[in-house]
Amino acid sequence: MPREQVLKDIKAAEKEAKDIVANAEAEREDRIEEARERAEKIRSEAKQEAEEMANERLEEAREEIESERERIVEEGTEESERLEERAEQRLDEVVEHVVSLFEEEVHAQA
Repeated sequence: MPREQVLKDIKAAEKEAKDIVANAEAEREDRIEEARERAEKIRSEAKQEAEEMANERLEEAREEIESERERIVEEGTEESERLEERAEQRLDEVVEHVVSLFEEEVHAQA
């Protein structure tokens, strides 16, 4: 094989090697970009899922708080009604006692 042909073959092989390397680098960059996009999508989905879970838990907590508030208000209302009933039951007693004290004072001054 003549020397010129060998040089042409070497140059052709070098060009082919450069093309292979360039294609491999381009493919590597494409794969890296795809991986970044997949990672970003996964992060975005995870963030959205976490926000949804947080919102669900917040709503559950609000419902529990509202239920507890209603229970407390109901207990307070019942207690208030019991106290009012007891006060009404003792009203006659208290009136008699006050009248009795008043009469004693009046008699004591007379």
